[in-house]
Amino acid sequence: MENQLAKSNEERTFQYQDSLPSLPVPLLEESLRKYLESVKPFANEEEYKKTEEIVHKFQNGIGEKLHQKLLERAKGKRNWLEEWWLNVAYLDVRIPSQLNVNFAGPAPHFEHYWPPKEGTQLERGSIILWHNLNYWQLLRKEKVPVHKVGNTPLDMNQFRMLFSTCKVPGITRDSIMNYFRTESEGRSPNHIVVLCRGRAFVFDVMHEGCLITPPELLRQLMYIHKKCHSAPDGPGIAALTSEERTRWAKAREYLIGLDPENLTLLEKVQSSLLVYSMEDSSPHVTPEDYSEITAAILIGDPTIRWGDKSYNLISFSNGVFGCNCDHAPFDAMVMVNVSYYVDEKILQNEGRWKGSEKVRDIPLPEELVFTVDEKVLNDINQAKAQYLREASDLQIAAYAFTSFGKKLTKKKMLHPDTFIQLALQLAYYRLHGHPGCCYETAMTRYFYHGRTETVRSCTAEAVRWCQSMQGPSTTLHERQQKMLEAFTKHNKMMKDCSTGKGFDRHLLGLSLIAKEEGLPVPELFTDPLFTKSGGGGNFVLSTSLIGYLRVQGVVVPMVHNGYGFFYHIRDDSETGHPEPHDLNIQGVKVVYLCPNVSNSGST
Repeated sequence: MENQLAKSNEERTFQYQDSLPSLPVPLLEESLRKYLESVKPFANEEEYKKTEEIVHKFQNGIGEKLHQKLLERAKGKRNWLEEWWLNVAYLDVRIPSQLNVNFAGPAPHFEHYWPPKEGTQLERGSIILWHNLNYWQLLRKEKVPVHKVGNTPLDMNQFRMLFSTCKVPGITRDSIMNYFRTESEGRSPNHIVVLCRGRAFVFDVMHEGCLITPPELLRQLMYIHKKCHSAPDGPGIAALTSEERTRWAKAREYLIGLDPENLTLLEKVQSSLLVYSMEDSSPHVTPEDYSEITAAILIGDPTIRWGDKSYNLISFSNGVFGCNCDHAPFDAMVMVNVSYYVDEKILQNEGRWKGSEKVRDIPLPEELVFTVDEKVLNDINQAKAQYLREASDLQIAAYAFTSFGKKLTKKKMLHPDTFIQLALQLAYYRLHGHPGCCYETAMTRYFYHGRTETVRSCTAEAVRWCQSMQGPSTTLHERQQKMLEAFTKHNKMMKDCSTGKGFDRHLLGLSLIAKEEGLPVPELFTDPLFTKSGGGGNFVLSTSLIGYLRVQGVVVPMVHNGYGFFYHIRDDSETGHPEPHDLNIQGVKVVYLCPNVSNSGST
């Protein structure tokens, strides 16, 4: 990271945006061929034959017409999918997004200089805030290094959405407000909002043209902490953001109608760099077991999370940290980058502030006092009740696998991510006795404003390997051959998806063209096998590689009675006896226990 930052003098964060290629539209024939391959593991002979007929009819009929219209759309847009994806996957979704769409993750600082320790929350909070604010300044100056694969730059647009960004609820569709500007573009907000015990405070992080220091941040946090712990709790307006979207939109309209000043306060939160949440709880965490801390961050107190905010930085009483982020404006790789940057800085500075202890005469934080009445308080109570009811349907397990990691799989010439994906398929097959339709995230950032594509990990090759592993008479050589075939298939799919040759987003585009044209829903999308194989966001396994760093994260499953599995892969321990900081593979499994909650499938 440091070497990259040194190079960043020559390159600006967003300098390649105008030269990135447009998102391509795949060939219709290729997409439909890949789709047919993907449904095979979930169909008997008769079902497959029927779907095959539906696909051929689609290809030679309405599908070709829709495809031509999609090509026309793509001529006038550098990313034909961008607006659609934002609306369909996020902004049109009416279920509560804080629990169902947001992603969250614990910070790994406790593995080295910041083990859980009561009494450290505020001091550590001032340091972690300062490092985050430094990252904000790097972005403002366009000094965050451009991500590249080899010499090919990737799209960096999502980094514009990290700070000073907030979703605003609408009756039928939400919107995203982004107030961030680079230094060359002009003024950008420089205040943060702190939530504590149902109350909200705001203060500027710049003073006399420079960033305030950790000792100065500490004074602000101590002031807020003392004020909140010596008076009754506030109303917890933030809990409204955890409500069903239309109900939250109506509650927000009522709140603004009650007192126009409430709109000014809401806009203060919306435009803030980030929301800093002060938790009173002290969740258990060890390098081997992240379960309790992960649950606390994903489904913690809704009165001190602004669920629509692009970045909630959460601090706990025992000096452990994490984040909870709205998924609409950006994907998790942005947060992974920030978290890794901050963790490296904490490591470099041995968890301490090594600068001046001087505290300038800076204005104290100002409390945001909303005007509320009985109806608003009832809305807040209802929001909290529904949130806690839905959260109780989740089971979260986050453990470290320490036997081996990336180095061993690569030594065996096996791709580490594909290794995990096939292991997941085998685990599901052994547990349930049949294949599980699976979503894995592929990034499409080679293209202008590219975000994600779906890799369907449950291939016919993976299923044949799983069956061979269960077959008592199958030889080791046969198992190995089938495993290598499954590896080859998965690697090819990942490459195709990353280079604009996936098929799920293409099919989505065709279905949306039909909708916009007022046409009946094509039979391809009403075929039971479309849903059974995961189409329409119905994947029973929702998975993502978070990366090869220390950073972990989680989002809920796409469907009730489904699994979410999110993992990072580390190197092997050199000693053969992993120390806590050398743990190899950490995965978070999140399971919906009860069939009364569903996810938008927007991972």
